[in-house]
Amino acid sequence: MTDVLRRGRASLAFSFFAQGVAFALLVTRIPAIQDRYGISDGLLPAFLAAVPILAGVGSVSTEQLVKRIPPSLLLRCAQPVVLLALLGVGAGDSTVELGISLAAFGLAVGMLDASMNMLGVSLQRSYGRSIMLSFHAVFSLGGIVGASLAWVGAHWHLALFVSYLPVVVVLLPLCLVGSRWYVDGDATVVEEKAEGGDGVVFKLLLPLCLVMTFAYIGDSTVSNWSAKYLQDVLGSSEQLATVPYNVYMVTTLIGRAVGDFGVRRFGAAAVVRLGSLVAAGGFAVVAVAPGPWVGMLGFTLLGMGLCVLVPQTFAAAGRLFPGASDAAVARLNVFNYVGFLVGSPLVGALGDAWSYRGAMLVPMVLVLVTLVYAKSFAAQPDRYGGGHERPRTADVGRGSNGL
Repeated sequence: MTDVLRRGRASLAFSFFAQGVAFALLVTRIPAIQDRYGISDGLLPAFLAAVPILAGVGSVSTEQLVKRIPPSLLLRCAQPVVLLALLGVGAGDSTVELGISLAAFGLAVGMLDASMNMLGVSLQRSYGRSIMLSFHAVFSLGGIVGASLAWVGAHWHLALFVSYLPVVVVLLPLCLVGSRWYVDGDATVVEEKAEGGDGVVFKLLLPLCLVMTFAYIGDSTVSNWSAKYLQDVLGSSEQLATVPYNVYMVTTLIGRAVGDFGVRRFGAAAVVRLGSLVAAGGFAVVAVAPGPWVGMLGFTLLGMGLCVLVPQTFAAAGRLFPGASDAAVARLNVFNYVGFLVGSPLVGALGDAWSYRGAMLVPMVLVLVTLVYAKSFAAQPDRYGGGHERPRTADVGRGSNGL
């Protein structure tokens, strides 16, 4: 049983890594995509907004699908679609072809994100200790790798298809092979869900939905506005303005890599409170920074603070609804895309109407609101024996290769 869990954890971690690579390759090459297809600045937001909207549809669909089939099967099917859709973005010749590829990418990403986190929550339950942050740390690592590959493609002026093809050729077969060892949750839970009634009380889930939204508003603020803020507001060079997001990703990776130890030692609620305070402090530093290097410090703090919120929100949903964690994760995952859709336009509108320094105070306040809901992260015991696994009484269910 130990080997089953370890193989399941390793294969799922690789899926998180592959998703991080694919997503970074898409979002960091948006200017190249715009140039390839001749998309105007006015039309570009419509294409970009379609991806998270369709991802939300995919996540909602996943909630219904897992009542009949295991999350592992959905993940096995969705991940190749994401990678092939990425390749389609690089291979198309018309905006219609781009729209089809982005639609497939968005729908599959919603299913992929939901099913990956479903499996992560069920594996954490079987392990009996916090491991969710480690999965999201691997996602951050994939994001760094993907962004680095995108830089290479841009530096050497490679066509999008040429940049994407080697990545898909390597990752696709590895994901398919690794999918043999996915581990689903308790089979009896799947049967209960299929009989009707998911057991999720939205009133209890709502605080976690808000935290997820606020976390992604903060994250999208960094990804979409850090370069512009450093260059236009703090007077940095164009080259230096590209650094904050990379620093943010690295500190996100570091924070998630060690975050599980903090959860085991101090509990999830304490880690979430600390993360919220650090992230709010980061936004405050960015808002008052006199120059680019102090601004860089603020973005560093943001990475260390925000990185713990999303993984722990998924884990808390699993603890709140142990018999219906898949449904809870799928619904919660939708608010990932809500935050992504709201964050960038909100900061942009406030920056134009008021000031970009003042706009940074809005995500700061929203992150601080997380403190009000921190108790939701401790609804069930979340300290798993000071770093040691409790006896594995949970049934790890079936590996997907047994379907």
